[in-house]
Order: sequence, then structure tokens, then C-alpha cells
Amino acid sequence: MDQFPVTDGELQVGGLPLTRLATRVGRTPFYAYDRELLTQRAATLRRALPPALKLHYAMKANPMPALVCHMTKLVDGIDVASAGELKIALDVGADPREISFAGPGKQDGELWQAVAAGILVNLESAREIGPLAAASQALGLPARVAVRVNPDFELKSSGMKMGGGPKQFGVDAEEVPALLRAVAAAGLCFEGFHLFAGSQNLKAEAIVEAQQKSYQLALRLAEHAPAAVRFLNLGGGFGIPYFPGEQRLDLAPIGDNLADILARAAHALPAAELVIELGRYLVGEAGVYVARVIDRKVSRGHTYLVTDGGLHHHLSASGNFGQVIRKNYPAAIGNRMGAEPGEPCSVVGPLCTPLDLLADRMALADAMPGDLVVVFQSGAYGASASPQAFLGHPAVTEILV
Repeated sequence: MDQFPVTDGELQVGGLPLTRLATRVGRTPFYAYDRELLTQRAATLRRALPPALKLHYAMKANPMPALVCHMTKLVDGIDVASAGELKIALDVGADPREISFAGPGKQDGELWQAVAAGILVNLESAREIGPLAAASQALGLPARVAVRVNPDFELKSSGMKMGGGPKQFGVDAEEVPALLRAVAAAGLCFEGFHLFAGSQNLKAEAIVEAQQKSYQLALRLAEHAPAAVRFLNLGGGFGIPYFPGEQRLDLAPIGDNLADILARAAHALPAAELVIELGRYLVGEAGVYVARVIDRKVSRGHTYLVTDGGLHHHLSASGNFGQVIRKNYPAAIGNRMGAEPGEPCSVVGPLCTPLDLLADRMALADAMPGDLVVVFQSGAYGASASPQAFLGHPAVTEILV
């Protein structure tokens, strides 16, 4: 993980040696997010993508308030998935005009909050029209909406498919014309479309194909729109490498493709702003999870490093409660970075379950109680995506450094 420097055998996070940072935090385990790496990633994207393209941060990847506050300075908008996330986005100063709200189970109260806040709601079903219309009439405010489309294709090679076939997300493409008529009849303020076909993809050609198909689908659906398309979210899907053999995503062909789409959209959809929505890609590589070794034990010839952290804080690194084929996230002994690896060992947590496994038979530097285990690629879907109440251990600390 070359994004974090090493000095005198010790990992540096946010310009601080790991042991000093752990002392500053005052306890382990903790997540640390490096603000300079966040800034660099946004800048890298800006250089690779066309200037007219808007960049949104999908807050579900990491909703830590300090991190979201930093991200609002780097991106053009924030995408939220609940009223709780909306509160954070508004609290840190995100522009309501550049906040969009997606999710298949929005409650009526959340829809009223969205109208009151003046944000854009991505419609996921016809059921949402009624509460939005009622809120708009009662509050005397426009209900800004886009239609989230479940496309008739999926993002090939994606880690998680969120479009194509039957899905709980969005409105099936073939049903969108009827929904648009209902939007117009209810007096909602139609602004555009949101298409999201999948996530965690490392193949640029697959992302390019999905973006082209999304744009063509949006053109077809625009013929049924009650107003000019002003917002077109082409989704994201950009992945980061986690496992051996994976390479970082090549942004060049994606940038070229988006420039082509923007040029065509300038004529076909002249009022539209084009947006891509990224979460993991923006923040995932900027974070580490740090746990302290509390015991080193050998069981029938195999060494276990028992730490004070585990699956309750970092579910995805543990294997998501027992996925069929478990792979190790990249990990290291953060205060022994220059040491030669010893015999393969397993890093486990304090929970009373064999699923509490952070690294399985991994070649790490020989570690002892007090040493610090680091799990890389931990800036996204970490603390907020983990069962922190499981077995009653303390919650994890998060810092932006």
C-alpha cells in the first residue's frame, strides 16, 4: 500500500508515525483517515475527467462528519441515502441544491424533510410521488425530483450489481414513461435521471460500456420527460484494489469516454449537467484500521495474534460474516514495517466467534503484545457498515488526520 509512507520502519498516517498517532488518539482500535490522501484523490480525478463533469460524493461510503466536511470542499455535491445522512450533509455546510437523496425505502417523513431542505429526491417508485406532492403543497416549496432508473443492463465485472434484472433499486426502465406522466400530473419539479448499474469495478472497459448504455437510455427516456433534463447522474462503479493481483483502475479511457458523452449531450441534452457519483473510490484508499495486539498464542503449531479489534468494527475485512471465499485485505504490523515476514499467522479479534478474523494465515512481521496491526483500504464501508454492538464491546474511534 504505497499511498502511506514508511519512515524508520514505521507507517506514517497524516504525517505522523503510527505509534505517536495511537498515543494521540488515546486508545485502540481506531480508524484513521488521511485528509491529504483524500485531497490528492479528488485532484487526480479532476485531472483525468472532463472539467464540465460534476463530481458527487456518495456519503454512504463513509459518513464520518469531519470527513464529509472535508469532502464538501473537494466535490460538487453530496449523495445521501437517509434523513440521518442528510442531517450530516446539511450540518457540514453542503449546498442543498447539490444534495441528492436515493434509497428504495424512503419514509414519508424523510420525503417531507427533503422538500423542506430543498434537495433533489431520486424517485425509486410511484409511491413516493404522493408524499412529495403533499409536502410541496403544504410547505409552498417545489418538490425537486429525478427518476432513478433500473436499467435493462448491468455493469459487467462489478463487485455488486445494482442494476439490470429485477432490483429493489429504482424504477424499471420500461415503467419510467408512465412514472413521468404521474410526476407531471402531481406537479412535481422534474429535473432528470439517475442511473447506477453497479459498484467496485476495476475494468475501465466495463465502466465505459455502462456509461455509454446509460447515456443512450437517458436519451430515450428524455423523450417522455415533462420538462428538459437538467440533471443526469451516470452513477459510478469505480473500484479500488483489495486483493493480490488486482490493479488500480485506469482512469484515462473513462475520462475520454465521458468527454465524448459530454460533447454529444451538449447538443442532445443542452440544459443537462452530467454527474458521476463516487464513494469508495474517493475515500477507500485514504483510510486504515488500527488494532493493538493483546496476545500472541500458538495453537497446535499455528500462531494467532489476538487484537482488541475485529469484525464488529470492520465487517468487510473479516469476510462479511462468513462469505464463501474469504480473501485477506492488505494488512501489516504498522510499527514493524521494515521487518522480514515470519511464519504465516492469523490475526483475530476478541469476539467469541471463529468468524472474528482480520487476516488468515498471512505472512506478517513477527509481532508481540503492544504492536499495532494495520488493515489498509479501510476508508470506505468500515465503521458505519459494521455491527458495532455485537457482543457488547466498545465502539471504534474515528479520526481525520
